[in-house]
Amino acid sequence: MTHGTTHKLLDAYPKDLGDIDQHKLAECIAACFACAQACTACADACLSEDMVAQLTKCIRTDLDCADICTTTGNILSRHTGYDANVTRAVLQACATVCKACGDECEQHAGMHEHCRICAEACRRCEQACNELLTSLG
Repeated sequence: MTHGTTHKLLDAYPKDLGDIDQHKLAECIAACFACAQACTACADACLSEDMVAQLTKCIRTDLDCADICTTTGNILSRHTGYDANVTRAVLQACATVCKACGDECEQHAGMHEHCRICAEACRRCEQACNELLTSLG
């Protein structure tokens, strides 16, 4: 889902979305899906490296992050029967795993460009989750 599509779908939602900051929500959804893709690609690239045995923690962290980012993006895309407590919990989990994955990938960023790119996506997603959390109060 592209950034523009996310905004359009939020605008087209037939019910009131309440007090949620729609711009921060759209940014977070887009960041989650972009991070999931980056982490999936990074894990796959790690598997192709000659030193794959030294990248097992990175691969595992990438895959965990991709799963949680995808789940968070999906949950944030659903508004019927919205539960703020669930939203806060998934945003906190997503920010936590993005920080861990970003930290792990940064350790390999000097040697592997895919890890540098992934770390950047993780940092953007962590920030977007934290900004949306803050706006929820």
